[in-house]
Amino acid sequence: MTARADSPSKDIIYLPDLPSTRFYAGALALLSVLQYFVAEAAVIGAWAGQQPYSRRTGYISDLGAGGCGAFEGRDVCSPANLLMNTSFVVQGVGMMVGAVLLSAALLCTAARPVASLTAGLAGRTPWAAAIAARALTAFAGAGTVIVGLVPEDAGSAWHAVGAIMYFAAGGLALVLLGLLWLRQTPLSWLILACGVVSLGALTAGGVTGMVVPEPGTLERLMGYPITIGTAAVGLVVAQRVGRERTVRRLAGARGHAARGLADGS
Repeated sequence: MTARADSPSKDIIYLPDLPSTRFYAGALALLSVLQYFVAEAAVIGAWAGQQPYSRRTGYISDLGAGGCGAFEGRDVCSPANLLMNTSFVVQGVGMMVGAVLLSAALLCTAARPVASLTAGLAGRTPWAAAIAARALTAFAGAGTVIVGLVPEDAGSAWHAVGAIMYFAAGGLALVLLGLLWLRQTPLSWLILACGVVSLGALTAGGVTGMVVPEPGTLERLMGYPITIGTAAVGLVVAQRVGRERTVRRLAGARGHAARGLADGS
């Protein structure tokens, strides 16, 4: 899975040198979604409800509720709700920024470091999958931004709409990217599995109306895989762009040395 050391790989060199920083920024934006787990742990630690918060039975959105008291039959009191809602927004912005900065062409070739341009991009299917994955990732990011801006106890249906946008679009994006990168990188299986688990849990939640013994666990099976899978996508792209930049620097240094020898001869 490494590029040739003597020259930049053909399937990415056609991309202009200038966007390399842009692609790095896009990859880091996707990796930034991991901050969610830190924020969630901190908010749970500050929980002030009558009963300790449990990830197994407590809804994620309870952590962002603005008030203390009974909400839909649950005792809710999250003093650090601002941190949780900020984390939702930051996560969503990271996904949207990543979707904008990472081009469809890069997503088509990111997991194929030794494939030729024609082999890596032949046919319409890879392009369609990459474009759809970008759109779905941005849509999912917009959904979690809505979740953060409109807490569950704000009296608006937009909170539920945003959550569904995140779960459905995020899971579909990961399935598409997992299939696009299948057998091209070991992480493709993780990305695909994250999408399948998330969509499966979303389906189960829709069928049961979340009336299950552990609704918190079910909701986290919808959401956690999207965060993990999105970060995995960012990692694949960051590694690829970093490898290609290193190869280009080495090729440039060798070319400069060769020209120096030629001038001196």
